[in-house]
Amino acid sequence: MNAPDRYERFVVPEGTKNDNHSCRVSYERDTKIVNAASFTIEREDHTIGNIVRMQLHRDPNVLFAGYKLPHPLQYKIIVRIHTTSQSSPTQAYTQAVNDLDKELEYLKQAFEVCF
Repeated sequence: MNAPDRYERFVVPEGTKNDNHSCRVSYERDTKIVNAASFTIEREDHTIGNIVRMQLHRDPNVLFAGYKLPHPLQYKIIVRIHTTSQSSPTQAYTQAVNDLDKELEYLKQAFEVCF
């Protein structure tokens, strides 16, 4: 069968290891557009891609935010971000992830109170 082994959906490949720990996110600055970059997130799919994209759209300094899966058998997403001059793609990405972390923590606490 041509499909990759199931464990490859979760295990970070050897080429992405950095200083004895897994490096799941890589950054590549766009050379043609100012304040634009791509973030490659290993071992994630549409679930994380859409959540991060929507959180980035809430930021007024983000001009464009989108993601794609390069191929259905490659377990990674590429998030593209273009920001205004008041922010950088790295700042926008970090802020989006931090805001999502806070929202999920709030949902977890609300759930624990009810149950």
